[in-house]
Amino acid sequence: MKLIIDIGNTFTKLAVFDKDVIISFRTIDRITPDKLDLILKEYPQISSSIISSVALHDIKLNNILNNNGLFIELDHNTPVPFINNYGTPHTLGKDRIAIASAATQMHPNENTLIIDAGTSVTYDIITHKNEYLGGAISPGLSMRLEALHNFTHKLPLINLPNNDEKIALIGNSTELSILSGVVNGLTAEMQNIINQYSNSFSPLKTVISGGDYKYFEKLVKSNIFAAPNIVVTGLKCILDFNEKN
Repeated sequence: MKLIIDIGNTFTKLAVFDKDVIISFRTIDRITPDKLDLILKEYPQISSSIISSVALHDIKLNNILNNNGLFIELDHNTPVPFINNYGTPHTLGKDRIAIASAATQMHPNENTLIIDAGTSVTYDIITHKNEYLGGAISPGLSMRLEALHNFTHKLPLINLPNNDEKIALIGNSTELSILSGVVNGLTAEMQNIINQYSNSFSPLKTVISGGDYKYFEKLVKSNIFAAPNIVVTGLKCILDFNEKN
């Protein structure tokens, strides 16, 4: 079994894989040595692990996992299953490294565009030659809603709807107008970027992931594949790659 720990800005995601199947997935506020010990006791078959962290984390976690088989703390020097042609590899986000790794497994030897719709929206391209070229970073839905509220005097802070129903193009209230501009605007951005990548990398597979992917899975017209857990899947791919090499 493999343990995947993805420590983000707000939450930590934990996934336990049995071969290629996620048998446990949980999101918690913070991972501590005590919580990690409980997970290892719950799944004593865990023999390898990987941590990806956007911030400093308790070094005791590393010590515990080092004593529990193969352990990797992801950084820009970690061997990965793709050719990294990013101009500044030391600045490449760990989530984007994981996303690119997942793409090599999901669509090997194919041009693949991965859209990760979270706090920010990232666009990443892997070519059929297994080359990672880079992509783009754009504000996500919540960031756009907060910007409209914070940088104006009267616009309210609007929450995203809990469902994934289509947002009307014409908003007949301030709240609905904001939702239309933000959700439909980002949808149009995605569609346009997909079209541009399709022109340059044909044929192209498109994968959408991230916490807000449900708002775009049906709205974007291109043929796309949903992969909500692509970051933890990619981290598992990196762990597999290092076990074999």
